[in-house]
Amino acid sequence: METSPELRDSASVDTRYTQNRELSWLRFNRRVLCEAETPTTPLLERLRFLSIVCSNLDEFFMIRVGTLHDMAGAQEPIIDNKSGMTPQQQLKAIMQTCVDLYVDMDHTYVMLMNELYSADVVELEVDDLTAAEQSEVRKLFRNLIFPVLSPQIIDWSHPFPHLTNLATHTVFRLRRIERDPYADNEAPRFWGQEPSVQTDSIGIISIPEILPTIISLTPDCRRFIRTEKLVLAYAAEIFLHYKIEESLVIRVTRNGDVSPDDDDYIEGDDDFRDLMKRILDKRKRLAAVRLEVDRTPSPYLGSFLTARLQLSADRVFVTRSLMRPALADAIIDKVSVAMRAEHSFPPFTPQEATAVDADRSIMEQLRERDLILSYPYESMDPFIRLLREAVSDPDVLSIKITIYRLAAVSKVAEQLAAAAEQGKEVVVLLELRARFDEKNNIDWSSRLESAGCRVIYGMDGYKVHSKICLITRMSDGQIETFTQIGTGNYNEKTARQYTDFSFMTSRQDIGRDGVAFFNNMLIGNLEGQYERLLVAPLSLQEGLGRLIRREIERAERGETALIRLKLNSISDRRMLDLLQEASAAGVKVDLMVRGICCILPGIEGLTKNIRIQSIVGRFLEHHRVYCFGAGEDSDIYISSADWMTRNIRRRVEIACPIDDPEIRKFLLEFMSVCFADNIKGRRMLPDGSLTEMTPEEVDRERLPPAAIAVAQGELPAQQWFMRTAIADAEAKAKELKAERADELDRRAAARLAHTRR
Repeated sequence: METSPELRDSASVDTRYTQNRELSWLRFNRRVLCEAETPTTPLLERLRFLSIVCSNLDEFFMIRVGTLHDMAGAQEPIIDNKSGMTPQQQLKAIMQTCVDLYVDMDHTYVMLMNELYSADVVELEVDDLTAAEQSEVRKLFRNLIFPVLSPQIIDWSHPFPHLTNLATHTVFRLRRIERDPYADNEAPRFWGQEPSVQTDSIGIISIPEILPTIISLTPDCRRFIRTEKLVLAYAAEIFLHYKIEESLVIRVTRNGDVSPDDDDYIEGDDDFRDLMKRILDKRKRLAAVRLEVDRTPSPYLGSFLTARLQLSADRVFVTRSLMRPALADAIIDKVSVAMRAEHSFPPFTPQEATAVDADRSIMEQLRERDLILSYPYESMDPFIRLLREAVSDPDVLSIKITIYRLAAVSKVAEQLAAAAEQGKEVVVLLELRARFDEKNNIDWSSRLESAGCRVIYGMDGYKVHSKICLITRMSDGQIETFTQIGTGNYNEKTARQYTDFSFMTSRQDIGRDGVAFFNNMLIGNLEGQYERLLVAPLSLQEGLGRLIRREIERAERGETALIRLKLNSISDRRMLDLLQEASAAGVKVDLMVRGICCILPGIEGLTKNIRIQSIVGRFLEHHRVYCFGAGEDSDIYISSADWMTRNIRRRVEIACPIDDPEIRKFLLEFMSVCFADNIKGRRMLPDGSLTEMTPEEVDRERLPPAAIAVAQGELPAQQWFMRTAIADAEAKAKELKAERADELDRRAAARLAHTRR
């Protein structure tokens, strides 16, 4: 396993102003948990936030803890260059932090269940059921659940089974009831009588995925019980001749950190799709890294499970809720329509972008000016329209696109397939290694190839995470390009849930770089030269370093110097050191970082000029925006890249400069509104903890006057963006209606004049 630059000897780095990546992430997840605890957030949305916390933690243990688990066994010491901690020390700190996190998660779960009870939705135990309900669920168990169960007793002929990753399992400590072989003429013994010989055994029943997560005893889920509770209750009907001494519900999390670049998985002339399928299969069978149990097991059963799973005791977490994403989804899906409406966020539909004329060709509009779409406040439709125009335009020669994550049902993919079927050249650089989306991408690669697209799978050792689409057209004997570059995926589903920017342009300098980019990708060249685009793994880090140093030089000359970044994560050691150097030189550094943030703000003499904020709200903050400079000559980029080592050095990423004055103004104001949010926004303290903000702490410089309500704490930034999108769309619709009415009046007047003549 190659050692990451993030985890090498830390003797030469200063850890006074940095924090460990994993502990920073756990702080972020606790921030998400705060949304589940916030009374002003609708009840069912709070349940969703708790579900997100659990899902996040699942992935964290699979990937991050799995990685550290592997590193802990390395022969050479691997030291985190932001905290000086070994993998063993990091694992210990993670487990200690997670103990408290589980306590808070359980507390939140109980609170939410109590509030659901007040809303007439009740989670039940079997003992809580009425006689009629008990009869009903017993019948359901026998007819629908029991036939699909596969119980197993662990003994010399039945070894400990493989417990599927993140599945729900029930475990039993059993005592067999049998006759004493040395007793003469012993009368037959029946169930419930004291046995003459007793031996302990372990029984396991896994809950198949095909079974529902909950059983609703009323049509609108006012009374429900978890499926595993029925298995626990009626296990005696399965384990005949055994007395159940103890029972548990458990979940096992397995190491999910399998790299497709590992030589162990490459076999000769592998088709990359086949390789990825084997890796997905391998992931299911890797070592356990966590065990969750719904109650404290007896020493016997606890020791048995940890020994068989090869887990230390600190990897076992007792959680009353044993929460998982499917549970929240099942409850929300089954409650009444009225309750769902009352206890969810008000519905919001992405609006038509007011900068886009619905009656004109997108290509025609791009010849006049650049366009930017702001998801999810504005619809993805203009980009789909651009693709649709390219499909139907006989002068379009090719469509080339990089894809990281697609929706299961994708209009983008449909248009690409349609273009290929019409004989256009369609090149799709599809990243099969998009974590946890591998299977979906494998399926899409086959479908796109079948339609005639040329599908390539990225670069050895480098994931292609960039979001770029290039349309090439022949116009009057000249090549014309239309380029789209985004901060997020070509995924219609997440475009309604994540905040992202989608930039479209006909600028030929950007188009030339787009042509060069795809040509370089097709021949495996990572060292390409570009006019305007910053492309990882080379020119992005060089360009960012140059822009930061320019601001340092400005500060040293006594000029105003400013760096403003909006990112998901920042952990790259070189970037952290450059920002610290900028702060020490007097550059004002504003960071809006949703998740992992390994630099600490406000440390005297080191990071005094760094301010760090974050937003967690209804939508997942996903933009990447870089702003360098405070005046008209500032440089503004949108990008697919966070400032993590993997993005800057081990992925293919793109940052695109924004030159259009209106779009630059829009982006600067957008950033200012985000920094003004003191409802869903949090400020980081020098110790890495997050604290609420007050309206008095808000920087109102560059804030558009219309957004003053955000600064005053009257509404969060995301809500303001929604309201603004709706208001702008309504104003445009009203304006169009008035224009059409005027046109009808003019036509009527013309007809009347003609009649009079």
